[in-house]
Amino acid sequence: MMKKIRVLVVDDSALVRSLLTEILNKQPDMECVGAANDPLIAREMIRELDPDVITLDIEMPKMDGLEFLSRLMRLRPMPVVMISTLTERGAEVTMRALELGAVDFVAKPRIGLVDGIKDLTAGIVEKVRIASRIHIKRAIAPANRDMSPPVKTPALGRLSTEKLICIGASTGGTEAIKEVLVRMPADSPGIVITQHMPPGFTTSFAARLNSLCQITVQEAVNGTRILPGHAYIAPGGKQFRIDRSGANYVCVVEDGELVNRHRPSVEVLFHSAALVAGRNAFGVMLTGMGGDGAKAMKEMRDAGSYNYAQDEATCVVFGMPREAILAGAANEVLPLGEIAPSLLARLRESGDRYRV
Repeated sequence: MMKKIRVLVVDDSALVRSLLTEILNKQPDMECVGAANDPLIAREMIRELDPDVITLDIEMPKMDGLEFLSRLMRLRPMPVVMISTLTERGAEVTMRALELGAVDFVAKPRIGLVDGIKDLTAGIVEKVRIASRIHIKRAIAPANRDMSPPVKTPALGRLSTEKLICIGASTGGTEAIKEVLVRMPADSPGIVITQHMPPGFTTSFAARLNSLCQITVQEAVNGTRILPGHAYIAPGGKQFRIDRSGANYVCVVEDGELVNRHRPSVEVLFHSAALVAGRNAFGVMLTGMGGDGAKAMKEMRDAGSYNYAQDEATCVVFGMPREAILAGAANEVLPLGEIAPSLLARLRESGDRYRV
């Protein structure tokens, strides 16, 4: 008999608890073992029911979701999928929850809640399934990490502006991207990033990274010139690629079709890098579920780029790096903490510099 994924729902809305319970219990491989309306009740239910995964609302009475999550990760680390609201405040708090160790999040609508959550069924159950397979200690970020000053990496010198760094990620990627970007010096080559994320959350994600990094991090805007010392993040719900305008790289942000079920898609960004940047590009595939971007990363390598894939031991989910490796797209497979130093070493050894 198949062992079902045991899920505890924690939400102060009786309607949301009912909807999530119904969704979970309809899945052949899941069961909702309990539902709590506040974290204090949830704490006792965790002890009694020993769930595999928790879905956790952010804003609740008695103890907010962030405080509860922080305590949970210190005392009994386990996979948590956050239930977030599509508001600026909700997006900011969600980024903090991911830093504290939440695996992923679901963005619930503010209006049309019943139909909205039912429309999210496929995403909810996929995230719960992924969470159930994760060794959560890999996903934990120390609560005080953001209090540390940015890493001061020595300048690279006058590198050619032809150089470009392209990063793709999904589940677990918000923290992995941060680990790479905080190590980049202020004169880093331009960086373009696709992280699978819904509309309404990438602005807060970019702002959070910008506060921690030496480089400037912003959400990509259509037509913006890609500058050294800057990183550009694909807006949620849009496709993002690069193009040329004379001697410059520029951001192209457009609606576009879903690619590999994603918008933004890593495939779209990496394919454009293969065409436009060629041997001047570096590709970086970080943690994530599925195979989005693997084929285009191989195109990048065939065009002369140098590519990195995050290793299994440091990934929250090894899917996207694994597929890139199997496709022959990766020049090196490294632990997360070694990717930026290796990339910077290759840039320092590069002969592609301005004459001073």
